[in-house]
Amino acid sequence: MSYPWHLYLMASLYILAGMMHFIKPKMYLRIMPRYLPHPKILVSLSGIAEILIGIGMCFPVTQPLAIYGVIAMLSVFLLVHFYMLTGKKASAGFPKWILVLRIPLQFALMYWAYSYLSP
Repeated sequence: MSYPWHLYLMASLYILAGMMHFIKPKMYLRIMPRYLPHPKILVSLSGIAEILIGIGMCFPVTQPLAIYGVIAMLSVFLLVHFYMLTGKKASAGFPKWILVLRIPLQFALMYWAYSYLSP
């Protein structure tokens, strides 16, 4: 069974994003909410999750679970996006308008993933 190219694009984006957690961990540590314990472990676990979800999207047997995983993961990542709006230090230097735009982007990404579920 072959899937549309944009499904593989989405999978590739999650794999790349997950790899970045290990290539540039400091970038992710800067935006990790301070109220969450063990930030280094959480950055690594979220990177592993993104990689596994991206890989899972490429195989028919794991695709539905991976798609639900994308939606769940992006829902959890909303914590980070709202946290970054709480102050200058939490924003990690990003302009507020970008931080605000990231929130509806999360929902658009969730919908994109959801669109691959069979009716």
